[in-house]
Amino acid sequence: MTTNEINSELIPDQIMVGEHLYAEAINLILTSAERELLIFDQDLSHGDFASKQRYELFQQFLNKSPSNQLTIVLQDSGFFQGKCPRLLDLLTIYGHKMTVYETNQSAKHAKDCFILADDRHYVKRIHIDQARFRYGLDDLATAGLLNTRFKELLEATQDVVTISRLGL
Repeated sequence: MTTNEINSELIPDQIMVGEHLYAEAINLILTSAERELLIFDQDLSHGDFASKQRYELFQQFLNKSPSNQLTIVLQDSGFFQGKCPRLLDLLTIYGHKMTVYETNQSAKHAKDCFILADDRHYVKRIHIDQARFRYGLDDLATAGLLNTRFKELLEATQDVVTISRLGL
C-alpha cells in the first residue's frame, strides 16, 4: 500500500500526510467551531489560508454569534499582511472579535502549528516543513494540552497586528 492509498481520506486520531488532506482537516475543524478558534502558525503560508474558501469559513464562524472569538498567534505576520488580503479585511471588520499576535523571539523556535476549536476539536501539523498532521473531534485531553500550549505562546507575544487606515 502506498502513502496515497493510506491517506486518501481523513481519519481522526491518526497521523495523516498531504497538503490537500491537511486543508480538508482545517475545513472540518473550522466548520465544527461554535464559539472560539485559537490558531498558532508560523505565518499561515501552509493550509490554504489565503483562499476565498478559508475566508468564507472564518467569516461564517465570526457571524455565528456576537460572542465568537478568533485568536491567531503567528511567528511572522509578513505572509498574513502581504498575501492574505481577505483575512486582513476580516480583521478590519471583526477587530472586536478577532485578534492577531506576533510572537517574540522566545517562541520563534516552535515548528509545529495547530488550530483549536472550542477546547474540543483540533488539527495539529507536526512540523511546518512536512504535511504530516493529526486531527481530532471531541478529544478533550489533547485539546486541553493544546489550549495550555496556546496560552504559553500567547504569553510569548510581542506585537498585536493592527489594521490602520491612513488618510487625511
